[in-house]
Amino acid sequence: MAKKYREGEIVERHFPNRSVVKTEDGTEIHVKGGLPGQKVGVRITRNRANNKKGKILETLAPSPMETAPDCPHAPVCGGCMYQTISYEQESALKKEMLDDLYGRDVPYTMAPQTYHYRNKMEYTFGDEEKGGPLTLGLHHKKGFYDIVSTTGCLLVPEDMETIRAEVERYFRELNTPFYHRMRHEGTLRYLVVRHARATDSYLVNLVTSSDPVDEEAFVAFLQGLELQGTIASIYHTISDDWADAIKPEKIVHLAGDEYLEERLLDLNFQIAPFSFFQPNPDTATLIYEKARALAGREKGVVYDLYSGTGTIGQILAQEAKEVIGIEIVESAVEDANRAAKANGIENARFLAGDVLELIDTLTTRPDLLVVDPPRDGIHPKAIDKLAALNAPRILYISCNPVTQKRDIEILKASGYKVEHLEAVDQFPRTAHVESVVLMSRK
Repeated sequence: MAKKYREGEIVERHFPNRSVVKTEDGTEIHVKGGLPGQKVGVRITRNRANNKKGKILETLAPSPMETAPDCPHAPVCGGCMYQTISYEQESALKKEMLDDLYGRDVPYTMAPQTYHYRNKMEYTFGDEEKGGPLTLGLHHKKGFYDIVSTTGCLLVPEDMETIRAEVERYFRELNTPFYHRMRHEGTLRYLVVRHARATDSYLVNLVTSSDPVDEEAFVAFLQGLELQGTIASIYHTISDDWADAIKPEKIVHLAGDEYLEERLLDLNFQIAPFSFFQPNPDTATLIYEKARALAGREKGVVYDLYSGTGTIGQILAQEAKEVIGIEIVESAVEDANRAAKANGIENARFLAGDVLELIDTLTTRPDLLVVDPPRDGIHPKAIDKLAALNAPRILYISCNPVTQKRDIEILKASGYKVEHLEAVDQFPRTAHVESVVLMSRK
């Protein structure tokens, strides 16, 4: 019987989470996941002469680097990529991939803390196997619709794991059905838990369909949990959208404060249920310190684009003449303006809207552009507009080196050059990394 897959060895790793498998006859197949040195079985999914793509079906032999993972869920959970190698090996591999991608020696800062660092988790309700008990956790590595109950997850604070486990138990005992993504029926969809380290407090947001939920009982249950910190804010979000993402149709504040209070670099920030905020406060502090140093004592006008809750904009406002931020999420803009007022910052204002559209309404010429876009990078049409602003300098912070490199090449073609580039491991044990680039007009 013919084999169902081709056998080979992983010989290369590339961002964001890609590998190259080389078979005995020299064929190279591009796949997702894997570690250098692993022997794997691959099914080819795209068979073009110079561009073969495939899927790893089986790991036939581990990499020489691998040891037993710290987390028992590592073989099946899609949350961590590098659990089976040391953090030093992970860092060396990430730096090697960065050097290869950017074509230069990229200074690389390791994370000060490799576990229990995440301040936000978006858990999904489902089942680990068809017809099995209700589970609340992360997606299975090889099956999007299978949910792994991530007991003892090492990426989150202990209280966050306690909240996840207790909510799972609570709804199991009530026999509440999860929302079935194929049949579009059921109740429970997601549980979003956020943490503010400054106050050791949590925001819990239950996301369900429009099926009825006993909100009063859920609040009483959460408030009765024994935790080291406190649950300071409780929300219920209703979403009947068919998409596998949270698209809120109604947000109900059930109890506690409306937002969490976090503190970075002597500034206070408010975090609402859907605000963007860096998921690792330790490395976020490092990134913002580097950004502030690269910006220098900028006394002119700063545009803070994709500004989230206005963190970097408020930090730079302490030196700048004026900061103008643009963010598409309205609640994040409200948080940013509220925080700026609370921090006594009068020279920063944040606008709600699409960068592509709002950039045309600004009349003040920027001296520094700060961009911190989502993983997809800067919109192709927006990047042309940004280049046309002729700002003397651009500070580009990215959570996806691949799209950042693409955008850098576009900006270079528009007359910019790279002055400085470095990376910080914002997401240890995962495939991701954060990079900071300063560019200037030639």
